Amino acid sequence: MKTSDLVIVLAGVLLNAVAQLLLKSGAAAVGPIGGWASLRGALPTLALHPGVLGGLVCYAVSVVVWIVALSRVDVSIAYPLLSVGYVVNALLAMWLFGEAVSAQRWLGIGIILVGVTLVARSGQA
Repeated sequence: MKTSDLVIVLAGVLLNAVAQLLLKSGAAAVGPIGGWASLRGALPTLALHPGVLGGLVCYAVSVVVWIVALSRVDVSIAYPLLSVGYVVNALLAMWLFGEAVSAQRWLGIGIILVGVTLVARSGQA
């Protein structure tokens, strides 16, 4: 895979990861949602929360970037690279939200990175 193609794919991945984190900030603002009734009550807050709005914008931009990426890279290579988002989200969730990431999760993330590396390099053949 060409470096420019990898950059486009990773930009889509990072936009997707940032969207998740922004949505989490909105979800944290309303607290646990226990069912349809509490969701209906939380919707006005969620609809106006900057994190939710920013997350939705990031998703929209990521779709455009992803379409560009798919026009240049095989989907069988690009799609598995979305797994890089797990790493980004784990690191940023620890930093931003104080989430604990266990050794077992880090091992799983390491295995994912090995797989992503194998998939990305397979496009160089």
